Amino acid sequence: MRAPRALDPLREKPFLRIWSASLLSNFSQLFLGVGAAWEMTRLNDSPGMVALVQTSMMLPLMIVTLPAGAIADMFDKRITAMAGLAFAALSAAGLTVVTHLELLTPWLLLAFCALTGAGVALFIPPWQASIPEQVSRRNLPAAVGLGTISFNVARSFGPALGGLIVLAAGAKVVFGLTSLLYAPLLIAFFFWRRETVPSRLPPERIDRAMIGGARYALHSPSIRTSLARVFLFGLMSATSAALAPLVAKDLLGGNASVFGILLGSQGAGAVLGAIFVSHVRYRFSTETTIRICAIFCGLGIAGIGLSPTLVLTCMAYFVVGTTSILSIALLNVSVQMSAPRWVTARALALFSSAITAGFGIGALVWGLVANIHGVSFAFVASGVAAMLTSLLGYVLPLTRDQEGEDPSVSPARDPKDSLGLNLRSGPIVVEIEYDVDPAAAREFYDVMMQLQRVRKRNGGFEWSLSRDIENPAVWTERYHCPTWGDYLRMRDRYTQTDINLQSEANAYDRSPTGRRIRRRLERPYGSVRWKANTPDPHHETVDYIGP
Repeated sequence: MRAPRALDPLREKPFLRIWSASLLSNFSQLFLGVGAAWEMTRLNDSPGMVALVQTSMMLPLMIVTLPAGAIADMFDKRITAMAGLAFAALSAAGLTVVTHLELLTPWLLLAFCALTGAGVALFIPPWQASIPEQVSRRNLPAAVGLGTISFNVARSFGPALGGLIVLAAGAKVVFGLTSLLYAPLLIAFFFWRRETVPSRLPPERIDRAMIGGARYALHSPSIRTSLARVFLFGLMSATSAALAPLVAKDLLGGNASVFGILLGSQGAGAVLGAIFVSHVRYRFSTETTIRICAIFCGLGIAGIGLSPTLVLTCMAYFVVGTTSILSIALLNVSVQMSAPRWVTARALALFSSAITAGFGIGALVWGLVANIHGVSFAFVASGVAAMLTSLLGYVLPLTRDQEGEDPSVSPARDPKDSLGLNLRSGPIVVEIEYDVDPAAAREFYDVMMQLQRVRKRNGGFEWSLSRDIENPAVWTERYHCPTWGDYLRMRDRYTQTDINLQSEANAYDRSPTGRRIRRRLERPYGSVRWKANTPDPHHETVDYIGP
């Protein structure tokens, strides 16, 4: 079978329409940044206020992304993406109107930038999580790469084009274009006929959805490792973008045009790296590729600090752009492949937060190093640190879970409920008793340690495994769920891989009737009669649904 090609996802019409529209929409946020920064210099020439423009646009990406991922997993991803785009477009339109009426103030400008950024932050998780629904799984790596290409094409030309429009027509025209450029993507999502399978349970509370996403990532080795690796990579390699203005000004003695050339070189390299994401992933292991990319990225960063000419610096930026995007895209694909559908948006939201945090903290750290030791030293030190991340594979090796490739397996029948519980009843305690041959104790214990991870990441709390002192053949697995509804959702989240692992554990049980399962309401107050002569509503059991 041939390796997937970079443009193969464009053969699938839903992805083609949405990706084509994203080419225009990606310019909107870049136009807003240029126009807002220029307008701020007119309203308030303080460097701190000008810098706050970028902060106001990026901060929502750190704050809103995880709740947005939870909302996308709880509700229709298409509707959630459209809501984010519409909110961003309306916020930009509001900024246009206020600017046209000459009512704009510095703090009002920052507020509108933050609102527009919040809309974008609401859009990103459902958009990323919906890519596997727009393309076949074989084309997913190439689709992620094309998404990266779309953004980097805009990043290469967007700031310069936005600046020209500001000079020619003013900031209010740029703000208006920002609002209009969200429309193609909004229309593309509107006409996408997404196949949905209605959930048999109502959405969980958003706070529990966020906690559930974080717990899944924590107890999934592949996702946890990918988050740690992308954060550390961003932390060590943040100099290339954060200190680029100082490279143009101090190391090369150039002006704003030189700065634009450097960003263009990095953007061009990123486009090249994104083109080869699918091919590289098909030919080589992700771990090997990321290690090689870390070494070449580090060499490129160090080369920027030591380069005496613009040509060499541009070449170094090109290498950094290629290797950085290739590493980030491969880790993104790893998360998408490892996360099941019910938690994909939250996993990708955590991935975006890890990238943002890594580059944000790294920019601060390397900026302080540059203040103390100089820009050139900061780049060399950052390059060495980036190269050292290639050793992380020995400490935090990338693993591949199969859960993302398996559909969830809904239970055939729900447990019998003779108490008339509602979805908020709880906590629920589940105890599962196994009768295991003492000679197979070690093998059974090892399987249960794997099952522990499954229970915790799917929603179980306070998991424990105990062994009877008097009868060592009896083992008891125990865990909690906050509510009856959480327990039912947990049952809906098991994949075929999880079911196979449970079957492996069941194979050790010698009981002729099978393992014994007890489900208990931990705080039964309210399930009993108020007084002895009060009618008992639970005297008659409800219809049997399942074991």
